[in-house]
Amino acid sequence: MYQYLSSEKREYVLSRQVLRSGTSIGANVKEAIRGQSRADFYSKLNIALKEASETEYWLELLAESGYIEKSHFDSMYSNCQEIISILVAITKTQKVIDEK
Repeated sequence: MYQYLSSEKREYVLSRQVLRSGTSIGANVKEAIRGQSRADFYSKLNIALKEASETEYWLELLAESGYIEKSHFDSMYSNCQEIISILVAITKTQKVIDEK
């Protein structure tokens, strides 16, 4: 998407932001898996969740500004919301475990 937006649409700001936040999700999940403690795991997953929410925001802006078609937006947005749901479920479960 970034390559398409930057080369075809000449849009650089929003596309770079969604690229940065979108790739940060996976990086933080990977760091969480290798976390040094439960607290570190939880912290990294929360950062991944924040990045997913930010990605959702940039996708909304790209759609509202007309840079991406509705069908592409719907697919990416749906995937982003699914990732958010997964991360919310994991962080809630982790919080409950830590409170015991």
